[in-house]
Amino acid sequence: MKKTLLAFLLLIVTSFNYAQVTTSPTAFNASETVTITVDILSSDTNCNTLSSPSKVYMHSGIGDSSDPWGYKVIGNWGTDDGVGEMTNNNDGTWSITITPKTYYGLTDAQASSATKIGMVFRNASGNQELKATGCSDIFINVGTFQVTLNSPEENSTTILTTGENLTVSASNTAGDANYTLTVNGSVLDTKIGTSTYTYTQTNITSNQDYELTVTQGSNTTTKTFSVLVNPGTLSQTMPDGLENGINYDSSDATKATLVLDAPLKDFVYVAGSFNNWSPTSDYAMKQDPTSGKFWLELNGLTSQNIETYQYWVVDESPIANSPAMVKTADPFSTLVLSPFDDPEISSDTYPNLPDYPTGQEREVTVLQTGMSAYNWQVTNFEKPKKEDLVIYEVLIRDFDEDRNIQDLIDRIDYFKNLNINAIQLMPIMEFEGNESWGYNTSFHMALDKFYGTENKVKEFIDLCHENGIAVILDVALNHAYGRNPMVRMWMEDPDGDGWGDPSSENPYFNEEATHSYSVGSDFNHQQARTQYYVERVVEHWITDFNIDGFRWDLTKGFTQNCTSGDESCTNSYQQDRVDILKQYADYSWDLDETQYVIFEHLGQDNEEQEWANYKIDEGKGVMMWGKMTDPYNQLTMGYASDSNIERMGSDAHGFTGKRLVGYAESHDEERLMYKNLQYGASSGTYNVKDLNTSLQRMEALGAITLTIPGPKMIWHFSDLGMDNSIYTCTDGSVSSDDSCKLSTKPQPQWSENWLGNENRTAVYNTWSRLNELKINEAVFEGDYTITSGDLTPRIRIWNSDLAASDLNEVIIISNFDTTIQTVNPDFPSNGTWYDLMDETGNTSISATNAITLDPGTFKIYGNNVPQNLSVDDIVLSDTFTIYPNPTRDSFKINISATELNIFDITGKRVKQFKGNYSTSDTFNMSQLKPGLYLVKIINSEGQQNTSKLVKI
Repeated sequence: MKKTLLAFLLLIVTSFNYAQVTTSPTAFNASETVTITVDILSSDTNCNTLSSPSKVYMHSGIGDSSDPWGYKVIGNWGTDDGVGEMTNNNDGTWSITITPKTYYGLTDAQASSATKIGMVFRNASGNQELKATGCSDIFINVGTFQVTLNSPEENSTTILTTGENLTVSASNTAGDANYTLTVNGSVLDTKIGTSTYTYTQTNITSNQDYELTVTQGSNTTTKTFSVLVNPGTLSQTMPDGLENGINYDSSDATKATLVLDAPLKDFVYVAGSFNNWSPTSDYAMKQDPTSGKFWLELNGLTSQNIETYQYWVVDESPIANSPAMVKTADPFSTLVLSPFDDPEISSDTYPNLPDYPTGQEREVTVLQTGMSAYNWQVTNFEKPKKEDLVIYEVLIRDFDEDRNIQDLIDRIDYFKNLNINAIQLMPIMEFEGNESWGYNTSFHMALDKFYGTENKVKEFIDLCHENGIAVILDVALNHAYGRNPMVRMWMEDPDGDGWGDPSSENPYFNEEATHSYSVGSDFNHQQARTQYYVERVVEHWITDFNIDGFRWDLTKGFTQNCTSGDESCTNSYQQDRVDILKQYADYSWDLDETQYVIFEHLGQDNEEQEWANYKIDEGKGVMMWGKMTDPYNQLTMGYASDSNIERMGSDAHGFTGKRLVGYAESHDEERLMYKNLQYGASSGTYNVKDLNTSLQRMEALGAITLTIPGPKMIWHFSDLGMDNSIYTCTDGSVSSDDSCKLSTKPQPQWSENWLGNENRTAVYNTWSRLNELKINEAVFEGDYTITSGDLTPRIRIWNSDLAASDLNEVIIISNFDTTIQTVNPDFPSNGTWYDLMDETGNTSISATNAITLDPGTFKIYGNNVPQNLSVDDIVLSDTFTIYPNPTRDSFKINISATELNIFDITGKRVKQFKGNYSTSDTFNMSQLKPGLYLVKIINSEGQQNTSKLVKI
C-alpha cells in the first residue's frame, strides 16, 4: 500500500472486532473502562508480523465512522517512550486497559459522538507492525448503541444505470429505534420503533446523496452513502488546442475547460465547490470521439475566486481487485489541497492557504481564473557555463529552522559569499507527507505547500538570477507514489481502502518495476502517455518558473528491459533508456537551448558517454552525476588505500566535454566529517578524530575537488564541516540502522552559530576563494591531469588557449597524511609561481622540486596573478567610452577588443566576454544588480582600457 500512516480517510469502514483483537467488555462507551487485547500469534504475515517482540505498543486514534482517527491520535511511532505500551500476558497476547475519554483527552461532545477506535500495533522501534488481514488498519466500535448499515456499504458510492433501484437495509443493537432516510436533503422514508430497517427506492435517474439517521432515546447515529448514475454516452468533439488538465481562457475569466485522459473508463463526473460537491448530469464529462479524452467546459466562474474539484472516474466492469469508482485530483494539478498534510502547514509559510473542502476525501485540485502572471525582475538571465558550475545541493527542509523557501531568500548572502553559481533544490513537487526528502512525489506539476507559495518560490528564483545564481530542480520522474491520480485510476485495491498499486490496465505504470532500484510505482517510459506527462512536467517548470535545469533522479529506472531482481541487467547498457532520455533532453533544449540537463545515473561509462557527448558540438551534452565519496573520504580520514580520485574528472569517463558533476558528498551519502571523527587515522599528537584537525582537512578537500575542470557540487553545509551523520534522528541521536536516514535533521549550523566559529568558517572561506578562482579564471576550463592513489594527490590544470600573460597554469598539491610530507609540485616551467589563495598576489615562490606540507594542508600555485581588478590602481581611459551609460540591460563600446571584463566596486570580476568584438557588438549585463561597475577591455595587441559604467 502506498499511503501515509494515519493520514487517510476510509471509503468503507467495517464494524466488527477483528479475530486477533478483542475487548472486555464487548460493548463500551467512551467514558467506560475497556481492556483491549491483541493476539500476535494469529497475525497476518503479509503485514510485517510482530516476531517475538520485547515490547508491543498500541498506536491508536479515536473518531467517528467517517474517520476513526479523526478526534485524537495517541502514540509516537518508532519511539520507545511508554505511550501506548501494552502488558505481556505470556500466552501470545498483549493487553492495555484504557478509559477512552481520558486516554485520548476528549471533550464531552467528542466522547458522546465517538463511534470508532482505529489501531495499529508495533514493536518498540516501529520496524515491525501488525494490522488486520489485508493489511488495513484495525477498527473497533465505541458505544453500546451500534447501527450497522448492511446495504449498501457505509460511505460507499453505488453505480447505477438510469432507472434502476436501490435497496437500503440496516439494523441496530439494544432494541427498537427510529429510522429516517433523506436523499439530497429531503426526507424519503421514516420508520418508527424497529430494530431492522429496509427500504427500496425505485426508478433512480439522478445522482443521490443519502443519510440514514437512527435514533434510540438520547443516542443518534447517522450513516451516509451515495448513488452515481451512468449519464450514458456523451460523445462530443473537443475544441482544438486543449491540453490535459486545466485550460484557462485568456479572454474570459468566467470560463475554464478541464481535460482528463482516462482510457478504459466508462464515464467521469466533475465534483467541486462550483456544484457543492454534488454533481448533476450537467457535470458529466463529454468524451471526444477521436482521442477518447474526457472534457468539460466550466462556465459562470468568478475571476480570481478559489474553486476546488475532483474527478469521479467510473469503470462499471472493473477487473478483479480494482475499484469501480475512484475520486481523484487532476493529474496535471499545479496546486492541490490535502486532508492529510495541509493541517500541519504553517500560515507563516503559506499565508491564506485555502481550506480543504468539508466532507471530501483525498486530494482536490485548486482552480483559479483571472490570475496575474508573476512580475519577473530578471527576464534574460544568462546561465553560467556548464564548465564553470559550482552547484550547491539544498534540502529546504533541513536548511534552516522554518524549513521553507523564505529561509533561503533570507540567507542569499550565504550563497553569494560562498561564490557558488547554481543552487540545486531537492524535490519541491507535491510529495506525500510534509517533512520529506521529496522523492515520494505524487503531483509533479504542483509545488509542495510545506515549502511556500508559488510566488515565493518564483521570488527565490528571481533573486538567485539577480545574483548570477542558476536554479536547478531535482525531479523524480522514474516513479510516483500512491496518491498520484494516474496510479489510483488504474490500481489494484483488494482491501478497498482506496490505495493500491498499478493494475494490468494502467497506461502509465508497470505492475512490477523493470529495474532493480524500484521505489514507489514504476513509470513505463515507453508509453506515449508517460512521455506526454513527463514533457508537460518539464515544460511547466521551465516556462512558469524560469528554472535553469533539472537533475533527473534515478535514470537507471527508465528502461523497460529488466526485472526488479536483475541488478546486472539494470546496470548494463540499455538502448531504450539511452533513447528516451535523449528525447527528454531534446525536449528541454527545444524549450530553452541553454537548459542544464543532469542525470543521476551512476552507471557504466559506455552508456553515460551516450548522453554526456550528445550534441556536445552544439554546446549541449548531458551532465552526469559523479559520486566520488569513498575515495575522498579515505583521504580525509587519512588512509591511502582506495583513494584514487582520477574519476573526479570527465576525461576518466570518456566524456568529450566536461560534463561530470563530480562530488565528494551528496544527500545520499554518509557525511565525510562524521566518518572522519569516528574512524580517522592518527599519528603522535595528530589525530583526525579531533574536530578542528578534521575541519582543516576539509579545506584541503575543497582544493582537490572544486578546482578540477568541469561542473562540481557541494552538499549543503559541507562548507562548514557538517558532521551530523546521515542517520541522525530528529532528536539528535544516531540510529544503529538506517531508520533515521530520512529524518528531519537538527540545525546546529545556525543554533550554534557556526559562522562565528573560526575553524568552520575557515572551510567556508577557503572554498569561497576556490569557487571564485574556478568560476572567474579561464584556466579552470582547460585540460588537467590528476596524480593520485596515495595521500599526496597532485593536480595540474592548464589552458593552452590563453595568452602568456594570463593565468594559464595551475598546480595543486596536498598532504592527507597524518605526518609532515615533502611533496614535489613538478612545476611545468621555471620562474615565479604565485600562491592563489593570497588574493593580493603578493605570495609567491620560485619553481622548486620540494615543498613541505603539514598534514591536512594544501597549496595551489599559478604561473600568473589572477585577473581581479585592483580598484586602488584604476586608470580610467579618456579614449574608451561606453554607451548607453547609464544602461539598464546592455551596452556597446567605441573601440575593438578581444576581451571585456566587468568588475564590481570591490574589484571582483562578475562577468567576462572573450572574442573578436567590434563597435557593433552588444554586451548583456541585465542579470547584474543596479550599481556602479568598472569595464576593462583588452585589444589584440594587449593594450588595456578601463571605464566606469552605471547600471540602473
